[in-house]
Amino acid sequence: MKGDKRWQGRSTPQSSRPRLLWQPLSEKETTNQIASRFEVHPGQVRQWKRQMLANASVVFDHSQRKEKEQQVLLDQLYQKIGQLKVERDFLARKFGLL
Repeated sequence: MKGDKRWQGRSTPQSSRPRLLWQPLSEKETTNQIASRFEVHPGQVRQWKRQMLANASVVFDHSQRKEKEQQVLLDQLYQKIGQLKVERDFLARKFGLL
């Protein structure tokens, strides 16, 4: 297949890749049949399948995503607390309360 013109310069949209990758995982068709149907090189299908299987834990690991979201929220809250402290101290000095 090396040098085959039909594989050169093709780009598969990101939106169709999950549908394409589901096919080899379900094992109803061979990799070559899937590649032919979606008009991509069979090696590309195998590569995407390997990448997906290697990173599948990230997709289903909601705790990691939730932890990151909580950290972002916590950082925002600490920033707001700092801002309010500065404002309070400024107003207290301005009106002679400290």
